[in-house]
Amino acid sequence: MTQHTLSSLGLGMAGLLLAIAAQADDTHALRVSCESLTSFQVAASKIALPSGAASIDSAQLQAAAPLTVAERYGTPSGAINPATPEFCKVVGHIAPLDAKAPNIVFEVNLPMQWNGRSVQYGGGGFNGTLITGLGLLPAARLDDAAPVALGYVTMGTDSGHQNKPNEAIQAFALNDEAFENFTHAAYKKLHDVAAALVQHAYGRSTDFAYYFGSSEGGREALTMAQRYPKDYQGIFARVPVINWTGLIHSSFRSGLATQGEAWLDRPQVELVHQAVLKTCDELDGLKDQLVANPVACRAKFDVTQLQCPAGATPQEQACLSAAQVKAVQTLHSAYRFEGFDMANGINDYPGWGVSGEAAPPMGPTGGWRSWFVGTRAPSVPAHPENGIVWFFGSGAMQYVFARDPNLDVRQYKPANYKARIEQVSQLMDSTNPNLKAFQDAGGKLIVLENMADYAQSPYAGIRYFEAVQKTLGKDQVAKFAKLYTAPGVDHVGAGAPEYFKVLQVLSAWTEKGQAPQNLQVVDQDPKAPFTPKRSLPLCEWPTWPKYLGTGDVTAASSFVCSQ
Repeated sequence: MTQHTLSSLGLGMAGLLLAIAAQADDTHALRVSCESLTSFQVAASKIALPSGAASIDSAQLQAAAPLTVAERYGTPSGAINPATPEFCKVVGHIAPLDAKAPNIVFEVNLPMQWNGRSVQYGGGGFNGTLITGLGLLPAARLDDAAPVALGYVTMGTDSGHQNKPNEAIQAFALNDEAFENFTHAAYKKLHDVAAALVQHAYGRSTDFAYYFGSSEGGREALTMAQRYPKDYQGIFARVPVINWTGLIHSSFRSGLATQGEAWLDRPQVELVHQAVLKTCDELDGLKDQLVANPVACRAKFDVTQLQCPAGATPQEQACLSAAQVKAVQTLHSAYRFEGFDMANGINDYPGWGVSGEAAPPMGPTGGWRSWFVGTRAPSVPAHPENGIVWFFGSGAMQYVFARDPNLDVRQYKPANYKARIEQVSQLMDSTNPNLKAFQDAGGKLIVLENMADYAQSPYAGIRYFEAVQKTLGKDQVAKFAKLYTAPGVDHVGAGAPEYFKVLQVLSAWTEKGQAPQNLQVVDQDPKAPFTPKRSLPLCEWPTWPKYLGTGDVTAASSFVCSQ
């Protein structure tokens, strides 16, 4: 391997040589030709869930490729295509039982020299696109190597449906098998198929299997810990949408609340954002445009202080109308199902928090104009310029819950769909707090919540983790699971420091028993060489990073995790 190739992997010469040396005694060469894998099949009997057989559609040797960074992209890490070595790219499908259901399409990447480990990548949104398993992991440093470059088998799936032009992204949910694949079955089926493929390709089974997911993928990750506790030894769930049924209904309600004169345009979003900073920026002892203690801020901030005086309008002065104030209060308040519970006895969804309302660039990556209010008021039917939560939520009401594409969502009432809501919750919500089986199997779990997240409420994940602690006991949970919170960071990792050596941290805990300690996160320039701009301690819940009063305000050493 040349110095140029080593450097292009993003580790640097010394770092990659150390990584290779550490794995040299335990690597396994691909024992068959890549192209021959096209004849490999996995019988339905080898898949633990009811399923059709799996077939390989293509197997092609991929040449080593250098790091590339796109000029524009919606998320910081999404612009980065990490360097990859030569590997065998296998694309296949798992057939359905219902002839009307789509195939589950998957990709498995087989390195020439395998380290005995695998990483399964989660999806996002309503999925419907193939996850290749070649990008950066959620919350990974921007200068990290791709797992396949470190010798991991990597994999992903489309979750059992493909998005189509001029069709709602939720339309697949009208088919029972397609929807169940999306909820949990596709990821388990891929696990079993990949295990058989790896056994065939390398002549041995995987030593350690990891699942990394963010958002919907984070829900998938926790679903695996709850439903299939022996399949994955290490799981990382970032901003997981675990209480999915509650989130969709709460998002739908928030969209309804911003219709008509209640909609908040850019000036009103900026007004709220600045008011939050004025109230809360210095709660950590430092004025730096970062709300480091969002829990205290949530209790302290009062949006009614921004309401227009009698006779004034938002167009005449910097203030909010009564309808706009109510819309913000709706976002911040819990949503409750009346008269029935969802899975695991839950009947509500916690309100969203504060900070990051006008997260730059007020575009596709975060803040209210991405998720809550969009760039135009909610419409029926939903428009791509609406807030994403309305675009997702209103479509889910039609295709997932009412299962009526022609439904006027303004007439939707949960009580009319009680049985279907309960059914969806049992399939989709990853809220079972009893992780004893995962613990007993030796699994390790890291959950990360970003506190300026408006795609989902971080308080849903926090509440879930506290329920796990209540179920198993804090001392027991500390042995295998940790929850971290990152203040000022939005749903996709922008706004404040969030990146850390996530794969190394989880694998050290999983394989060597080295529990995470004194973690630091960085914010990095999105262009190579990804220079760090600021660092903070990554604090375990319920602590948060407090400024010590002296020292470099951009250095983690100047902060302490405060109770």
